Amino acid sequence: MILKTFMAAVLASAVLTAAVKKVCIQRGFVSIPRADRYNRKVIALGGGIAIFITTAGLTLAMVAMGTRLNIDDAECRYFAIITGLVAALFSLGLTDDIKRLGPFSKLIIQFAVAIAAAIWADVRVELFIPSKFITTLMSAFWIVLLMNAFNFLDNMDGLCAGIAAISMSVLCSVAIIGGQTANALFMLIVIGSLCGFLIFNFPPAKIFMGDAGSLVIGFCVGAMTLKTTYYHHGNLGEGRAAVFIPLIAMAVPLYDFTSVTALRIKQGKSPFVGDTQHFSHRLKRRGLGDAQVALTLYLATLCTGLGAVFLSRATFVQAIIIFIQTIMILSIIAILETTGIKCESQD
Repeated sequence: MILKTFMAAVLASAVLTAAVKKVCIQRGFVSIPRADRYNRKVIALGGGIAIFITTAGLTLAMVAMGTRLNIDDAECRYFAIITGLVAALFSLGLTDDIKRLGPFSKLIIQFAVAIAAAIWADVRVELFIPSKFITTLMSAFWIVLLMNAFNFLDNMDGLCAGIAAISMSVLCSVAIIGGQTANALFMLIVIGSLCGFLIFNFPPAKIFMGDAGSLVIGFCVGAMTLKTTYYHHGNLGEGRAAVFIPLIAMAVPLYDFTSVTALRIKQGKSPFVGDTQHFSHRLKRRGLGDAQVALTLYLATLCTGLGAVFLSRATFVQAIIIFIQTIMILSIIAILETTGIKCESQD
């Protein structure tokens, strides 16, 4: 079932992406080169449509087959609500792709959807905090943070889809190990939809996902980081650090979001105004090709992600080592993107 679900999502997404690409070019729904965009040629801008249709369609099919898949009614209700909220964010993103909405109006809707997820679907941070009001606010902030982190990552060919697929794979592996069937199947649907889209989005990209895709992806990742169970109460002596798995797994997207936001604020710019100062752009200016930038960040995400998987069974000392390893990986990226190019002359 795991392999069938993944392959169905990959195939559906690839076919839909190819069809959407053709229609978008015919109807002029494209990304035009601008100063705040990386692309230097006209690219189709409808990949988010394929990602959404694949994710929503297969998730609803999963809900309909709940009994056959051993998914209980509570979980079916949860994923039905999540699909509805994903549809709301897809509509928001698609509208922004067409009309370019203001950042604050988008933030208001993002928080409304995130709060709805916390209240209606009970997607909330636990961390042993008894107050539902506090956990609802914390959950909404976390989900909105990830929505914008992945939206920020959609700045160069293949980055957002590839990094999201790797991050979600980490969460999926934890869910499979923990026997969380419904969570694993949903994440496989999302991963498959991203891989199918990535066939056309890996450098050189033939289509972009737009906000219609990045907001959906960020929400799905954020919701599943909260829905997946990491800490098992039977492990009294170890495993408590597992609650930090989402933070470690999302280290690369959060690093980009934090670094580019800090840089824009330092320059007196709005954090929500697009530019080419993301760490991917900075790596590109250091001489890496588009594919090299993507693969470098994929590997960095995979390295932090592997540490996150082991965190679920780590002792205190092992957890500290994983945290240090994550910091070291991010430090390597920071060194690479801030070091100038030196040319050596030869006699």
